[in-house]
Amino acid sequence: MTIEAEIRQINPFRTPYHRVMVNLIYTSNWMSDSQSKLLKPFGLTLQQYNVLRILRGKFPEPVKVSDITERMLDKMSNASRLVDKLLLKELVLRTECPADRRAVDVVITNAGMALLTKIDVLLGEWEQEQRSKLTEAEAIELSYLLDKMRS
Repeated sequence: MTIEAEIRQINPFRTPYHRVMVNLIYTSNWMSDSQSKLLKPFGLTLQQYNVLRILRGKFPEPVKVSDITERMLDKMSNASRLVDKLLLKELVLRTECPADRRAVDVVITNAGMALLTKIDVLLGEWEQEQRSKLTEAEAIELSYLLDKMRS
């Protein structure tokens, strides 16, 4: 379905650039909603999931909260608050950094790793569904174009 049909727009966009901007915003929200629904049964938000993925990527090395903040997809996220919530769920461990007492190290727990493994299965199913919509070459091209827009 076209973006015009999705948002029930009758008049044409002013320019192709305006159309792509609206389309990106709409698609981003659609993608976030889709992923949020996938994560909801696990009691995770998109931002918490992002923190867990960052920690898994660095495992077994601990990660400073400031480094998590830099790597977050949502730059408005409060990494300290997210880590606190994941700590309550026993998905991460937090310790004082031995080299800098003001810094905090965070590491994913076995429970956090196991949860990500379960989520990976569902994401694999979601990804398989997307293969019926975009070829691998189209996905590569789309990523290239999105990177190009941000450059």
